[in-house]
Amino acid sequence: MLATKSVENIQFLPFLTTHVNNLSWLGYGCLKQDWTLITVNTIGAALQTLYILAYLYYSPVKRPMLLQSLLLLAVLAAGYGYFTLLIADARTRLARLGLFCSVFTISMYLSPLADLAKIVKSKSTRCLSFPLTITTFLASTSWTLYGLQFHDPYITVPNVPGIVTSIVRFWLFWRYPPGQDKPYRPLHA
Repeated sequence: MLATKSVENIQFLPFLTTHVNNLSWLGYGCLKQDWTLITVNTIGAALQTLYILAYLYYSPVKRPMLLQSLLLLAVLAAGYGYFTLLIADARTRLARLGLFCSVFTISMYLSPLADLAKIVKSKSTRCLSFPLTITTFLASTSWTLYGLQFHDPYITVPNVPGIVTSIVRFWLFWRYPPGQDKPYRPLHA
């Protein structure tokens, strides 16, 4: 965005969903008093805020993104109210927030496979990001090991699909190498 001063071909929704994910895990970390979760997700939420602000700055049409951001704030306020005002027991609050975070994380890890049929039909991995696949694999593996170390199923379980979907995407990159789907022939000098 900074280099091109444009948001062309960049979707806004992943920024918002990642922001919700970071803020949810930050809340879980605060309830659990887990400084690793707090630190990582504070940094993640701060970065997502910067990405959202940059996107809004470079976007020629701001209204849809502002409405989505306001909806996100309303959902977060409702979630905060639910988890803090309606659930008095701290253990129950931690379990329900952990379950929410887990379900949300699983859905984030599965979302890149929504284009699976298109990828197989077109025999092209053009819509997938290889660096993001590597990052997802490393992050989900790290969090799985962290969850196992601290016997926390809310951290362990949702990160296993991240490993699996990354392996599927690695296979897709192997099966349909990015170079083979070029719509042009190279010119010989």
